[in-house]
Amino acid sequence: MDKHSMTDVAFACLFFLLTFSNAKMSNRIGINYGRLGNNLPSPYQSIELIKNMKAGRVKIYDADPEILRLLSGSKLQVSIMVTNDQISNISSNQAIADQWVLENVLAYYPDTMIRFILVGNEILSYNSSQDRQIWHHLVPAMERIKNSLVAQNIRNIKIGTPLAMDILGSTFPPSSGSFRSDISHQVMLPLLHFLNRTSSYFFIDVYPYFPWSANPVNMNLHFALFRNGGNLTYTDPVSKLNYTNLLDQMLDSMIFAMAKLGYQNVRLGIAETGWPNGGDIDQIGANVYNAATYNRNLIRKMTARPPLGTPARPGVAIPTFIFSLYNENQKSGPGTERHWGLLYPNGRPVYELDLRRNRVESGSRRLPEPENNTPYRGKIWCVAAEGAGEAELELAIVNACGEGNERCEAVDPGRECYEPVLVTAHASYAFSSYWARFRNTSASCYFNGLAIQTTVDPSHGSCKFPSVSL
Repeated sequence: MDKHSMTDVAFACLFFLLTFSNAKMSNRIGINYGRLGNNLPSPYQSIELIKNMKAGRVKIYDADPEILRLLSGSKLQVSIMVTNDQISNISSNQAIADQWVLENVLAYYPDTMIRFILVGNEILSYNSSQDRQIWHHLVPAMERIKNSLVAQNIRNIKIGTPLAMDILGSTFPPSSGSFRSDISHQVMLPLLHFLNRTSSYFFIDVYPYFPWSANPVNMNLHFALFRNGGNLTYTDPVSKLNYTNLLDQMLDSMIFAMAKLGYQNVRLGIAETGWPNGGDIDQIGANVYNAATYNRNLIRKMTARPPLGTPARPGVAIPTFIFSLYNENQKSGPGTERHWGLLYPNGRPVYELDLRRNRVESGSRRLPEPENNTPYRGKIWCVAAEGAGEAELELAIVNACGEGNERCEAVDPGRECYEPVLVTAHASYAFSSYWARFRNTSASCYFNGLAIQTTVDPSHGSCKFPSVSL
């Protein structure tokens, strides 16, 4: 997804049922190393940064050969991924799975400490007819990969798949947690059986930011940031369990959902979590202060000894990967998507963070006070970003003024917004008109990085730019 001196890092203890020595070896927070940016450091520089942060684990979203070579001989435990488009072929043929393991595991293992193979990424969140076919190939592909590893006598690599919270049909109260009806028995039941049989982890991407930002009036920000100090407690009316933070509620809703299918003991892992350090004007609570607060408190929780667990599973440690290493400028969607990093693309930390919990942050770089913890009220326009190229803007104008956006007639020759005859001016009008018309159907002010939000009205003379009112 993501998110001053280089800081140290600690990874969450494994299950309390494991031996102390094994838990100690794995007691480090992991980092998601995404690469959707055109301004990021090289893989070599990135791996060095991760090492300097003393991260215990790193997760990548493929099995990139250069990165896996660079990780050879390091103390980092590595999670690699079978991409979504590879799942069906691997599920169909053991020879294809064997070849994938040969090229992406055996070529580097054991010098590169591969510990997890994740098959797909949030595959159950995609719902086209083609995607739904892949759903049913997921567990067979995992079985094929497992067979390949067993044939090579590799026993210390676990296989899983990271899923998003939208696999649940009900999440609140936590005791009501249940999987969506379209996947519950056809996909989740065989998946849980596989994970239970292989002693692997049910990996979940869990972001308290999203449910909080969708309902900030009725959901307490301190509860989402682990900041309420126990003063704010929610009691589940069915389980009678008490909750002091939103993350525990979300995790336990998943635990209850698994239990309802008969798998109450499958181990839980967090494949992604974090908080955005920035975003668009209309995105509440996305700021450095909240991101630092969330991740600092997350680390304190997940590295506590003895482990804290959750109300439904007290004392059980949860392996955790923070999203993400960098702010990634080529991620699409709203502005928060490009602001989850612990580091800026130049390698400088966004905020001071001790991921090993060996010390308290010194405060040498004071966190900026949050200015958007309450909803913005006013008008917003979507305009061309400074430095955007004219050729790209011209193509974007064509797209923004396509079918269904008749407001673009205002920039036709002789019309009220034709002048000034500048590509940037016409693009700004096209972006604003498109966003104002389609924002409620999930359109974002992004346009492949060519647009930004502004509170400054770009209207002039008789030319009135459409706006979004909040």
